[in-house]
Amino acid sequence: MDIFHASDLHYSPTNLVEADRCFGFAVEDAIARGVQVAIIGGDSTDHRLEAHSPVFLRLAKRIKQLADHCPVFMLQGTFSHEPEGMLHILGMIGAKHPILVSDRVGMFGLRDNQWFSIGPTNSSEQYDLAITSIPTLNKAELALQVGASNAGEAMGEHLASIMAAFAPVNAGLRARGVPTVLASHGTVDGSLTETGTPMAGLDHEFTAGTLYMAGTNAVMLGHLHKYQVWERTYDGLHQVIAYPGSVGRYHYGEIGEKHYLLWRVQANSVEHEAIQTPSKRMIDLDFDGVPNIEEISRVASQCEGAFVRVSYKVDQEYAGTIDRQAIQDVLGGAAEVKIEGKVLTIQRQRCAGISALSSMEEKILAWCKYTNSPSKGILDRLSEILTSDPSDIANAFSIRNRQHLAVIDDRPTPIERTTSPAPIESKRDQTETAELF
Repeated sequence: MDIFHASDLHYSPTNLVEADRCFGFAVEDAIARGVQVAIIGGDSTDHRLEAHSPVFLRLAKRIKQLADHCPVFMLQGTFSHEPEGMLHILGMIGAKHPILVSDRVGMFGLRDNQWFSIGPTNSSEQYDLAITSIPTLNKAELALQVGASNAGEAMGEHLASIMAAFAPVNAGLRARGVPTVLASHGTVDGSLTETGTPMAGLDHEFTAGTLYMAGTNAVMLGHLHKYQVWERTYDGLHQVIAYPGSVGRYHYGEIGEKHYLLWRVQANSVEHEAIQTPSKRMIDLDFDGVPNIEEISRVASQCEGAFVRVSYKVDQEYAGTIDRQAIQDVLGGAAEVKIEGKVLTIQRQRCAGISALSSMEEKILAWCKYTNSPSKGILDRLSEILTSDPSDIANAFSIRNRQHLAVIDDRPTPIERTTSPAPIESKRDQTETAELF
């Protein structure tokens, strides 16, 4: 069975151009390759859409294009992206082949290009393909029963028991030569986000071991936007778990290319191929300080037609020196230029108990100790500030500075012993220069 697998289309007004270009390519390429069934792994939309909106209609046309070629299986994704019930509108599309929308845990069989629900009474029948469906589950309902702090661990245990319950049925189907697939939407512990951040912790729905427990040949996942794969061979059964990732690139910082997956699943074997989609190029230019216009100019040619984000971090006093228009002008050939800055505010340290000290001298010494600052001579300078006129302090500093330079000038050097002394004017020039600084 040759299966088309795509996920996380995220159709929305903002993403429409990117989503439809990439998903449209995937649909047309898969049709040209002769796929026999299509599985959409959830998050087909980015948020709630009105049924008559241009974005939803564009998605519906793509689903119909796919369903005119082969049966389509659509999985419920994250509720914030796909409100419950919204996808069922797509199931009503009049196409050559049926569109099944799954928003409940269950098993479905494909036979003669028609979908059937698999239950205890018909699990021994013959099918061309069997899909175990684990769509997004409502963790809030579980939290009401076991408490919010225990919901993550309880969900993992709940899903493990569900997988184990499906395993004997899938084993029987495989024994009769039926290819088996687990389609689900969620996070695998240890997986990576599109930016390369590891997802680890008890709050995630699955582990690879839990997914293997269902006993299917292939595990087709949605939710994470990065293509990634796990596989194992156990007791003669080779199993592959894979996220295709999102079909398009929707955020800055996403690493790797974007894909849809082309699977070939048989009862005793499974393999897949990642087909790259024409996702847009996004380039990040990061500066730890004021953006360097010369450096941006050097890479401007590589940014032609790309979506570019220029980010920087500067201290508060330099925030007004950022020339945003100059950056826009240098990157004029880019499809988009986004400038994001972070201003680092002055951080003030507080020395505990300093206000309880009686004298300024004690407070300054306490502060030097707290901040690891040198305290030698600081009390003498404090006394001078408190007892002297500012002009007298400046004159005294100037005299000490000239005396210091005179000592340096009068110190003999090897050059002075072999050449004539430097003119007096030269020393005076040096002293005057020092006074300027």
